[in-house]
Amino acid sequence: MKKLILFMALTVSFAGLQAQESVASSGGEASGAGGTVSYSVGQVSYSIHTGIAGSVVEGVQQPYEISVVIGVEEAAISLQIIAYPNPVSDHLILEIADDTYLGKSRWIASLYDTKGSAIKQQIIGSRETTIDMSDLQSATYFLKVINDNKEIKTFKIIKTQ
Repeated sequence: MKKLILFMALTVSFAGLQAQESVASSGGEASGAGGTVSYSVGQVSYSIHTGIAGSVVEGVQQPYEISVVIGVEEAAISLQIIAYPNPVSDHLILEIADDTYLGKSRWIASLYDTKGSAIKQQIIGSRETTIDMSDLQSATYFLKVINDNKEIKTFKIIKTQ
């Protein structure tokens, strides 16, 4: 009788324990300022635990990829472009500080509304380009400066009456 009671007590006490569901190929422990995490690699099943500070996914490898491109170097353009006055009521002036880049390729100023629809497009041919906004309603617009189909800079323009 004592053996039966002892057996039932041990069975009940071990019922709350959980075992690992698969054989892991490797694992370890990682620690940092935020705490310590034990991990294993090769688990088949997984579960997600969410808390105030974030979430942890058990059993799923989360890849982190670092790409390095060798041999391809793109020349950067160091150019100061300003748009004023902002907010604007009638005419917006787009000024490019150095005009040496202007003659070498095609520069365009494109005006978009907040939905992304193109409103106006104008070729930039000199250091100062005036964009007429007098016919537009009071709203927020985006002015994109484009060089050879590459967006160089975007301005948030506020149009007032």
